[in-house]
Amino acid sequence: MSDVDRILLSTLAHRSPEEVFPHVRSFADYPRYTDHLKEVRINGDGDVGSVYDLTLTWWKLSYTARSKVIDITPPHSLEWRLVNDIDARGEWRVEPEPESAPADAPTASRIYFDAIYNPYSANTNAIALPRFVSLDWVIDKVEPKLLAEAETVVERLVADIEGQRRNVELTVHEMP
Repeated sequence: MSDVDRILLSTLAHRSPEEVFPHVRSFADYPRYTDHLKEVRINGDGDVGSVYDLTLTWWKLSYTARSKVIDITPPHSLEWRLVNDIDARGEWRVEPEPESAPADAPTASRIYFDAIYNPYSANTNAIALPRFVSLDWVIDKVEPKLLAEAETVVERLVADIEGQRRNVELTVHEMP
């Protein structure tokens, strides 16, 4: 990949990796975590080789990303890559971090979301852009919104994992 951007974020969940990983792995639940993911369709059993169609909407745009599970190492890692229209790959990673658990939690894990992508590799024919709207304009508008969207996803994911909402801290390790 040349001219790539990377998003690397993490947060702490007050649960063990074994309790966290099923939530990270459950792509079908992801529409609950974000306002822009409208539908998830799966072709496969959720294991390596399964393909997920993720229908995203924003502004006047709608797009279905096709993501393939490349590797799974429970309860620590799930690697994926997009197989249509844009050069992108990434990983959900869960690492034990018991020393960061608050007094009222028996343990904790750090959840990492890592995505590497080339925004300019997008197939412009795959996205029906409104008249007079360029892909560059869309990229310039979307990239700043990624952090806010990531915060929403992480907060809702942690609420699912822990069974209640709380303020979560999102650590940004790398952003475009």
